[in-house]
Amino acid sequence: MARTQGSHSDITGPRIREAALALFARHGYAAVSMRQIAAEVGVQAGALYNYIPDKQALLFELMQGHMAELLEAIAARPAPTGALARLDDFTRFHIRFHAARPEAVFIAYMELRNLTPPNFAAIEALRQHYEGLLEAIIGAGIAEGSLSTPDPKLATRAVIAMLNGVNTWFRADGRLSLGEVETLYRDMVLKALGA
Repeated sequence: MARTQGSHSDITGPRIREAALALFARHGYAAVSMRQIAAEVGVQAGALYNYIPDKQALLFELMQGHMAELLEAIAARPAPTGALARLDDFTRFHIRFHAARPEAVFIAYMELRNLTPPNFAAIEALRQHYEGLLEAIIGAGIAEGSLSTPDPKLATRAVIAMLNGVNTWFRADGRLSLGEVETLYRDMVLKALGA
């Protein structure tokens, strides 16, 4: 299908994703129509389909993009030596990365229920890969005797849930800086894991 005359895929496509991200985060996926997204971008509703097949594909693309960026960013970091140093690094990375992307994080966790089963399976696989990185750190800590927890998988999920909570309350102009929050959360994670 041909694009609308005068449109630019390298401009309009990203604008569609930005508008959808903001609208989904503000109102929820189910409450947002393609017509609303088009109005936000300043194009006719039918023009959206030149860039994306449907709203489900748009939601999946947003979630997949977030997870791909997350996995790429953590893979690019040099891995510290020792489980405690790796746990400190993971905790700080997770908080800082997610604090810079509150809308994407909200959608990545709150809109999973709106994915079709195949799309859910694809996103869940990416999430399990990321969580597996933390679980491996916890397992290494148990093996070296620096951490103690009876169920590393459950501990992994508890730590991720705790770290994700920062996005619900942290404000840059608040009482604590992001660095202070990272340090406090790192200390709580270490205590929770028996360090």
